[in-house]
Amino acid sequence: MQRNRHSYPLQVVTGARKVANLNKLIMDKNNGLLAKEGVSFLIPFILITSCFALWGFANDITGPMVKAFSKIFRMSVTEGALVQVAFYLGYFVMAFPAALFIQRYSFKAGVLTGLTLYAAGALLFIPAQAIGMYYPFLLAYFIMTCGLSFLETSCNPYIYCMGSEETATQRLNLAQAFNPIGALAGMFVAMHFVQAKMNPMDSAARAELSDTQFDMIKSHDLEVLIQPYIFIGAVVILLLVLIRLMKMPKAGDTRSKKSLGTALGELAKIKNYREGVVAQFFYVGAQVMCWTFIIQYGTRVFMAEGMDERGAEILSQKYNILAMVFFTCSRFVCTWFLKYLQPGRLLSILAVCGGVAVCGAIFFTDRTGVYCLVAVSACMSLMFPTIYGIALRGLGDNVKFGGAGLIMSILGGSVFPPLQAAIIDSGISFGGLSATNISFVIPLICFVVIAIYGHRAYVRHNITHDYNS
Repeated sequence: MQRNRHSYPLQVVTGARKVANLNKLIMDKNNGLLAKEGVSFLIPFILITSCFALWGFANDITGPMVKAFSKIFRMSVTEGALVQVAFYLGYFVMAFPAALFIQRYSFKAGVLTGLTLYAAGALLFIPAQAIGMYYPFLLAYFIMTCGLSFLETSCNPYIYCMGSEETATQRLNLAQAFNPIGALAGMFVAMHFVQAKMNPMDSAARAELSDTQFDMIKSHDLEVLIQPYIFIGAVVILLLVLIRLMKMPKAGDTRSKKSLGTALGELAKIKNYREGVVAQFFYVGAQVMCWTFIIQYGTRVFMAEGMDERGAEILSQKYNILAMVFFTCSRFVCTWFLKYLQPGRLLSILAVCGGVAVCGAIFFTDRTGVYCLVAVSACMSLMFPTIYGIALRGLGDNVKFGGAGLIMSILGGSVFPPLQAAIIDSGISFGGLSATNISFVIPLICFVVIAIYGHRAYVRHNITHDYNS
């Protein structure tokens, strides 16, 4: 009994050590999605993943604003699409400056800078509303997305480095799964706090108003429109303070004296990376087009059924939200499938399915086409982080500049929507198909490019094991 009383604490200590060693072994063996060499990155992962949700909110409250600005300022669809041009241009302009910044300082510094610009851009909606002109809003969007470019350039490779390269694609998909949650919030806010509260007068009636009447309605609608941006600006500032006060890991914060020109020269020689940048460019274009112009597509279909314009717009936004729900659920499902399917293979399968769904949107002229556009979102869910993860394979110390190039390719969201908007505004028709239906040929082309990249990535990984081929 005496011996047992003395030996029991020793057994507890020994057992505790074994459990601790086992936990460390599990983390090292699986490289836990959120661990590396026995170090847990759970809290930093949560904070950085919050940024994914925040830029998801910004991205998807913006799509419905194309239609809102068109009505508020009595503009064409093409002019309203300048919102997307300004929005995604910020990504292009700031990606490499952001990479140089985090190369010199740290991922944390990049995140803090991104959050600062994000908050500043959102709060600039206040003076833009006071001025009452369209272009100050475009400037606010541009500054806000310069911040988003900093965030995505910092956060994606930061998450990539919070564990082993073998689990990086799964880790990115897990973090990116919270992006559509923010996007859903953005769509919900756009529908209930912007579209539903704007003056219900349709575009045709607004065109006939006197300047005085028009200015009164415009002032009211702009006041409604800026409220979500003021709120999100305050939330961003709160997260900025939390991350500033938190001790963050140094994962991936290795400084290199390599110049930008040298790094770009090395990256340009890697065919897998080059093609990844192109695929990402086309993917972001497809995503923005499908989520932006579902409003125009659905409005046309529902007005043909006898619905008024405002009701058709709100119903279209409900379908847009449903599409994001499918996108969110599909992200978790497809992340699970990555355990059994090579990322390139799954990417190509989803791209083919997305292309088929877009064909439905082109050739159906009733609600079936809307359903097809909703289905496209389920196919797109895995694409951005998967292309990102595949393209960064084997980049070594060029991962930061490589990530910046992939963020620059978000420019696709600025290039393709005006092209689709121009087709819609042209009013062309063919074989009984409206201009809106025909315009979805552009997203179809994008999915073809993505499918080809996914197949080539699968071949490289499973057959040649050569990322330069």
